[in-house]
Amino acid sequence: MEILSDVLRTVRLSGALFFDIEATSPWVAETLPMAEIAGRVMPEAEHVISFHVLLSGSCWAELGHGEAPLSLSAGDVLIVPTGVRHVLCSSPGMHAEPNLTAYYRPADRALPFTFRWGDGDCDHVHFVCGYLGCDARPFNPLLDALPGIIHARGQAQGAGWAAQLIRMALSESRAGRSGSEIVLARLSELLFVEVLRGYLESLPAESGGWFSGLSDRHVGAALRLIHARPTEAWTLESLARDVGVSRSVLAERFAHCVHIPPMHYLARWRLQVAARLLERPGVNVARVAEEVGYESEAAFSRAFKKLTGSSPSIWRKTRFTLYRMQASYQLRVAESLS
Repeated sequence: MEILSDVLRTVRLSGALFFDIEATSPWVAETLPMAEIAGRVMPEAEHVISFHVLLSGSCWAELGHGEAPLSLSAGDVLIVPTGVRHVLCSSPGMHAEPNLTAYYRPADRALPFTFRWGDGDCDHVHFVCGYLGCDARPFNPLLDALPGIIHARGQAQGAGWAAQLIRMALSESRAGRSGSEIVLARLSELLFVEVLRGYLESLPAESGGWFSGLSDRHVGAALRLIHARPTEAWTLESLARDVGVSRSVLAERFAHCVHIPPMHYLARWRLQVAARLLERPGVNVARVAEEVGYESEAAFSRAFKKLTGSSPSIWRKTRFTLYRMQASYQLRVAESLS
């Protein structure tokens, strides 16, 4: 089992490229905190992450909190998982009042929005901005593991080739080709995965956290077993035996890397899998409980409500409402382009 792929698939990662911007100096773009715009740009997502890709030129990113400005070059990707207010600008120290009306999901046209700033011919820069949505509940181990900021340099971390694909897809979008929005959305997801792979490979061996657990020999093996066979009646003893270490060694290493005990991780991941199964039409709660390894529907319902705050049936109704919103938006866009 390839764990990162399993997690991204199960937490329903989805992307959207919103802004296609070309500018000449001086220019500045300041974003609002994600808490203020998430419901406008990706109303169907529980958690929204912003990202920026510099396709050509160079610029600066200022993240506040006393941090030094970041210099961005062509091919670089900046991902902001925490959703803090931040600035992209032609020179450090610049600020502008964000425009809340720019953040919305259009019903009459396809994304991205296109902006051209300045009429000069010096210090030309081309960058795109977008969002990545995913589930936060019942359990998304990725979110707690992500740092506040990921700066992937195009050449150093392999993001450059994905940025180039986005550039090619933008050309198709500007030409009015059908399907360009979904192509850019999928490329945004691909870019995110590529950046995560580079981040994972750059981590020190003893850094701690879920990502380091993937690389740890014994913790990684335990995670692969859990994700490959989440419904199995695992115990700490049986998991440690299959990994090839003692109970105490596995418990200690797992808690150091993942920050929760192995059996707690298993229980939470089962509920995340269950949340996806609940989305299938015609599947009742008892069947889902059985499929994720619970002996009774009552025990499953108690565990699910304890972690999410909602019963499985109410959870399912809420999800179906979100899906209808997303399907309605996609239909409106398709009709506007026909």
